[in-house]
Amino acid sequence: MTPRVLRWASLVVPMALAVADALLVNGVTPGLELNVSLVAAAALLLRRRLPVTVFLTTLPGILIGYVWFAPMIAMYTVAARRPDRRLLAFSALLLAIAHFVPWPVSDFEPTAYRENTLTLIDASVTSVAPIALGLLVRTRTELAARIEDLTHSRRHADELLAQQVLSTERARLAREMHDVVAHQVSLISLQAGAVQISAADAQARESARTIRELSVRTLDELRHMVGVLRAAGGDLEELTPQPCLADLPRLIELSALDVDYEADYGEGVLEGLGQSEAVERAVFRIVQEALTNVRKHAPGARVRVRVSEVGEVDEVGEVDEVGGAEGDGKGVRELRVEVRNGAPDATATAPGLPGGGHGLIGLRERAQLLGGTLEAHPLPDGGFVVRARLPGVRPAPRPPQS
Repeated sequence: MTPRVLRWASLVVPMALAVADALLVNGVTPGLELNVSLVAAAALLLRRRLPVTVFLTTLPGILIGYVWFAPMIAMYTVAARRPDRRLLAFSALLLAIAHFVPWPVSDFEPTAYRENTLTLIDASVTSVAPIALGLLVRTRTELAARIEDLTHSRRHADELLAQQVLSTERARLAREMHDVVAHQVSLISLQAGAVQISAADAQARESARTIRELSVRTLDELRHMVGVLRAAGGDLEELTPQPCLADLPRLIELSALDVDYEADYGEGVLEGLGQSEAVERAVFRIVQEALTNVRKHAPGARVRVRVSEVGEVDEVGEVDEVGGAEGDGKGVRELRVEVRNGAPDATATAPGLPGGGHGLIGLRERAQLLGGTLEAHPLPDGGFVVRARLPGVRPAPRPPQS
């Protein structure tokens, strides 16, 4: 059945029952009893709009015509639509009185204790039962509405969570795109520029120039794409496969820069750590981005890369230095990364690579996510330095000395 049919049936069926009740109790002969009973039955058509008025209209039906359906249905409607305690108590009292008092009132016999008691019980049930049913139905309706609201809220929360996950993934992709693609494309552009200058064949120089222009255009488009993807934030997750500390020499070798590399950390410095891969990856990305910036902003400059392990103060207030004879593997250490370059060579040709400033932002985020810090600033001699501290690194236990 359609909702419209159900709505009309809920209005017509109660009135039909009340009419049948009136005819069964008072017969078909017109009279005062039948008339007030039929009026009470007809008033039920307006019970949803005027519940209290309809209820008062049905009271003569139970008082004079002795019909029950019309006043009980009207009482139920008042309870379901007007759940005011004082109103319900007053309405129940009126219904009980109309049921208890006979018509005409002169027929009431105070000494008929047994009959009066039974009538009072019937009047109480007649007035209380519709109220209880009406309140039950109203509570059920409110509960269903609240469950629906909770369902909508849960759905909305799921949508927000999905948007947050999407935003996080976008930021992660932005960081990886900048760290990986920008570095490789800048190398391609640099090598193409070298070929363009040194090649004797005109066609080779033209091909190298085309490759260099395409590399620059790719970096420019990548910069805009990273700016869009970074608009939503970041997270702790990373993509795989990822580089580690052992890949730093190869990175420096392929950088085509004049780099002095110093590594001062013990083997196993990151063993036993749940975030060891993230620490190694952060160190690699810091060096990678710093070298990329040197190629873009300081061509021909000498570069010094240093990755060192530094001891922290232990529980007794003594510094546990790296390589110390008394180190027991219990002190908390940190990795420090420094990439320092001098002033650019005035005779070197700048590659003209575009930059969006997202590299250092991503590196700073990496360091902060690991509980560390990163700083980058120019030097008085015209160079630039990038320093990072990544705490929480625990060394591997050292074997006892013989």
